[in-house]
Amino acid sequence: MVVERDLRMFLQYKFLIILRTIWFVAQIGFFGLIASRMVVPDLADIYFEYYIAGVIIMMLYSASVFIGYDIFEEAEHGVFEYLLSLPVSRRELVFGRSIGGGIRSFIFVGPLIAISLFIIGLANPLNFLIAFSALFLFAFGVSGMSITIAVGLKSSDRFDILMGALNAVIVRLSTTMYPQAFVQDANQAYAALTNFNPVTFASDLFRWGVGIEKYLTMSPMPLAAIIGLVIFFSAFTFVGVTFYERRLEGGGWK
Repeated sequence: MVVERDLRMFLQYKFLIILRTIWFVAQIGFFGLIASRMVVPDLADIYFEYYIAGVIIMMLYSASVFIGYDIFEEAEHGVFEYLLSLPVSRRELVFGRSIGGGIRSFIFVGPLIAISLFIIGLANPLNFLIAFSALFLFAFGVSGMSITIAVGLKSSDRFDILMGALNAVIVRLSTTMYPQAFVQDANQAYAALTNFNPVTFASDLFRWGVGIEKYLTMSPMPLAAIIGLVIFFSAFTFVGVTFYERRLEGGGWK
């Protein structure tokens, strides 16, 4: 019931969904084409596909984070206390919201993934199935992270500022827009940070799944990326559930 409720709430943000879709089209139809013409000519087409895959991961991250904003809206309208009064444990509530946040982000990003596959193609369906399954862990983990931060701060202004700063850092310290090999040539310290970024893990997996990552990196099947996403999902699910329970125990939102 918790998951279903979050799915219904997300589908009410029609204007937001339309704006994000326009942003996606602009990214691949305008910025992607420009950026692909700024690299080595022989790699222009490959980088365009690389860029599209990165935009998909950015969209998935952004959609998963939005669950935190729902929590603050519920608090302002008194819905938060109502949810705590229901015959659902706090553990079930936060776990269900984390799952709901991940699933609804895939509902939003699913059609965009279909568009990207139409442009990029699909080299190995089995690889894509493995990568697609692992991306669910990424979406659930990001939702859990957003919930944990929202409940910890209990301030919509601070949450908005922190998530904006975190988004700027975590996306740019990843391989969503820049191949690992190119980043390493430019800055060793910068490249080292990207190796521990869950956004990098998700980007590498998606590109491996569609068959373009092998043209841009030295790594075979990104087993490290799968392990990294499992750790990321497990950590924030466990931390989110535990922190949510202790933070709310006996006090509600205030």
